[in-house]
Amino acid sequence: MLIDYLPIGILVLLASLFAVGNIILSSILGPRHPNPEKLSPYECGIVPIGTARQRFSVKFYMVAMLFIIFDMEIVFLYPWAVVFNQLKLFGLLAMGTFLVILLVGYFYAWKKGGLEWE
Repeated sequence: MLIDYLPIGILVLLASLFAVGNIILSSILGPRHPNPEKLSPYECGIVPIGTARQRFSVKFYMVAMLFIIFDMEIVFLYPWAVVFNQLKLFGLLAMGTFLVILLVGYFYAWKKGGLEWE
């Protein structure tokens, strides 16, 4: 029975050899021309201010998480729009319920000050 897994093992071995080979080849053949400009930290084209250990406000993370949550929920609208004609009234009511729940969460976050940037 173990012989049935031989093609999978060969594929994993070849993929691993390919990945390791590419890393080794790029380290051997790749150009190396370090200079202070290339070795400096890059921060959106702006010279970094302060240290890398600087703390960020929790508000930054809250806004980022809210964006991810609402963005992922909006992604569910696309498959629904593709099959809208097949779902008929049930699909419309289900999406309406989904959007109402989404809006309730949005207004809750807004009322709690989660979208305020100070």
